[in-house]
Amino acid sequence: MMVLVFLLLSSAYACKTTSISSSTNDTIKESMVKAMKWQEAHPIHAKAPTDWTNGAYYTGVARAHAATQDKVYTDVLMQMGKRNAWQPWNRFYHADDLAICYSYIYLQSIGAKGVDLQPTDSIIQDHLFKPHEWREGIKGKENLWWWCDALFMAPPVLTTYAKLKNDKSYLDEMHTYFMQTYDLLYDKKENLFARDSRFVWEGDSTDVKEKNGNKVFWSRGNGWVIGGLALMLEDMPADYQHRPFYEKLFKEMAVRIKGLQQPDGLWRTSLLSPESFNHGEVSGSGFHTFALAWGVNTGLLDKAEYNPVVLKAWTALAACQQSDGKVGWVQNIGFDPQPATKDTWQNYGTGAFLLAASEVLKLK
Repeated sequence: MMVLVFLLLSSAYACKTTSISSSTNDTIKESMVKAMKWQEAHPIHAKAPTDWTNGAYYTGVARAHAATQDKVYTDVLMQMGKRNAWQPWNRFYHADDLAICYSYIYLQSIGAKGVDLQPTDSIIQDHLFKPHEWREGIKGKENLWWWCDALFMAPPVLTTYAKLKNDKSYLDEMHTYFMQTYDLLYDKKENLFARDSRFVWEGDSTDVKEKNGNKVFWSRGNGWVIGGLALMLEDMPADYQHRPFYEKLFKEMAVRIKGLQQPDGLWRTSLLSPESFNHGEVSGSGFHTFALAWGVNTGLLDKAEYNPVVLKAWTALAACQQSDGKVGWVQNIGFDPQPATKDTWQNYGTGAFLLAASEVLKLK
């Protein structure tokens, strides 16, 4: 029944409009506030209040404020920062534990009073320069950012930090580690990222593949990457020497992701085996929608080609939000394609929803 509703709603919406009306904008803004308020009333984390799950969620809250200028979002961000004493989590070598710093840096960048960036400064310095075995490469973790999710967790933080400090040296360090991950995990034939080295094909074969024989490409994993690219490019100087590489990568992935959208408007957890779990999933779809909408809004992607894709996706995402604000159909924490249901939720799913809405609001 839910799939049928998605099909009907998304088809009608895509056929009748290619832009967002003011009344639709109001509806989107209401859904954003409801999603955040529900999430705040149902706090959750995998390891700590400063872990990556909240990092992704509060990145969505920060972008919601940037899009709407509604004080309700900065109030929540400030309360969270104070609760956390402006700390990241405790693994300086792990990209996940930088993610929460995006929201701290955002608050500082808009002139919020009382933000303490000293802990952010410390973890960034340690992450980039302090010795650790992960930096030297160990089996299964061939570089510092050995899994594709890391490209959302750390690079946007480093890019916005470089902008705040007006110091491109942080971009150069970021680029070094990004390229290691790109070289390890990016499949140039498929224009998608393997989640980690377990899913990389050696030659033309691997022991890890879908039942249909295709490579395993996880929707949320690729959503982390393309969503992270949008955040990075947002803050990366136009004249930065490596910006053309990131723009090219973003466009390559956008073309591929667009082509993998399913008829109901969402993406499946397994991008090349949609039949494995034949239902939409919100976290990956939310990040894809955010990135594609951002590409349209910044002119990197063609409006006529991508607006219908984004609007169809947003209609389907909106149908995944329940009346109380809860966002369902979110795959639980993992590293490969798995199912979701209308009642499965996670804070990073709410973050992806907010990210998508924040850019859909800007469509013209």
